Amino acid sequence: MENPISLPFLSLILLLLHLSNSQPTTSIYHTFLQCLRSHTNQPDHVSDILYAQTNASYTSVLRAFARNARFTSPSIQNPLLVLTPISEHHVQASVVCAKSIDVQLKIRSGGHDFEGVSYVSQGPFVILDMFNFQNVTVDVQNEIAVIQAGASLGQVYYRIWEKSKVHGFPAGACPTVGVGGHLSGGGYGNMIRKYGLSVDHVVDAKIVDVKGRVLDKATMGEDLFWAIRGGGGASFGVILSYTVKLVAVPDRVTVFQVDKTLEQNATDLVVQWQQVAPHTDARLFLRLVLQPVRSNVVKGQKTIRASVEALFLGEANELVTLLGKEFPLLGLKKELCHEMSWIDSVVWWANYNDGSSVNALLDRNHYSVHSNKRKSDYVQTPISRKGLTWIWKKMIELGTVELVFNPYGGKMNEVPSDATPFPHRAGNLYKIQYTVSWQEPGAAAEERFLSQIRVLHNYMTPFVSKNPRGAYFNYRDLDIGINNHGKNNYLDGKVYSMKYFKNNFERLVKVKSETDPENFFWNEQSIPSYPGHKETTINSFS
Repeated sequence: MENPISLPFLSLILLLLHLSNSQPTTSIYHTFLQCLRSHTNQPDHVSDILYAQTNASYTSVLRAFARNARFTSPSIQNPLLVLTPISEHHVQASVVCAKSIDVQLKIRSGGHDFEGVSYVSQGPFVILDMFNFQNVTVDVQNEIAVIQAGASLGQVYYRIWEKSKVHGFPAGACPTVGVGGHLSGGGYGNMIRKYGLSVDHVVDAKIVDVKGRVLDKATMGEDLFWAIRGGGGASFGVILSYTVKLVAVPDRVTVFQVDKTLEQNATDLVVQWQQVAPHTDARLFLRLVLQPVRSNVVKGQKTIRASVEALFLGEANELVTLLGKEFPLLGLKKELCHEMSWIDSVVWWANYNDGSSVNALLDRNHYSVHSNKRKSDYVQTPISRKGLTWIWKKMIELGTVELVFNPYGGKMNEVPSDATPFPHRAGNLYKIQYTVSWQEPGAAAEERFLSQIRVLHNYMTPFVSKNPRGAYFNYRDLDIGINNHGKNNYLDGKVYSMKYFKNNFERLVKVKSETDPENFFWNEQSIPSYPGHKETTINSFS
């Protein structure tokens, strides 16, 4: 017997028609507003933080932290409401009301989710935008900082520098990334080999759970505290803040960038980089950026440019001597090195080539929005010279996809793989980030560029980790699996979670099932609950 339209699909159509016809946005707005007022201690001001689609400021608020143009096109479904809380009570009320009305809640801190998961959904949803939670309180005497989830990494670095010139924090190079997502997914930067991940330095946290309670490390318990340090906060609640331990940085650090093309023996350079970067002095981070570019030697052809970008927590003389012995093919000379303060190195690494001062770190809008896609891999065995040659050929053929090799080793080899949900520790030489970006509008252009990165990722299969093929949670990639929030919630979630979390997956599911048994906090790649737990569906507002 033919069944051209399944019941679940028909139900979805009826649900969407119901929402679009019988429940206009204004009705949803008033329902949510009344709920918020009844659950906050300042009900008269609640309307200031709630934006319906009919509000003149709705679009600007929605797009203010949408960092990927792929998800700002007219075809993308917009949230019914955007909430911009300014107090913990607002966050608590938002959770309680979204749950009582039974609508999906997306949580955004900086908007850098590469797949737009924090501000895009296939069904009706509201956004809880945490950008007003920007306070960074630095206690130099105790060497800690309390960082609210909506603060940017640039704000964190600046506030630390304001109080101390010999302290820093090991986190990402992009200053506009939000703390809530960065830390809850692991977080790393150019001090990873000296100090490990960002989450390795989290000593406390505050979260609003599914019941609307504000919990800290003591009240949330050991398992939940473990889960939100690398397992993604949005699966378990709304992160309000993290308390982190600061790290020591020297008065002077050294940075440099050296570029080599294939015509300048870049292949041999990369072979030697693999022997050096994961094993050298832990104070040294040697990032390798590989890009297809126009050849200056053979007109009309492309080549590969290999750029070594470095941070050394020490002075130039020591660095030049070190790399002269360990990495002779780099040919580093002192005149290529730049000694500076740690905070100035943050600006340098941010690629602020416009003469910006450290004040630029406070500018959350210092970011160029374009369409992009990212993927990730882990390399556990050096790629041979022959293998690299094959990779260069494919990159040149495709034309636009870039690779970034981020070396591990050092502190990363010392932290057990189950100390946090992030499992990719000892045994990994480096992480690969695949990047493709474009400005050209339209679906055809998007499909062309997405195809390129997917082809290269598939081509790299023989050279990267296996069983499972690892991936970095903060380099979100929906190609490796999506949770459809149905009866196969657990099996759907296992597909991508095993790549992100490996053997830590089952503990994350256990925490999820205990803290959010109805799976209210879900998204396209959230941690699933165990089979048999009640599933929450997105219903109408009737």
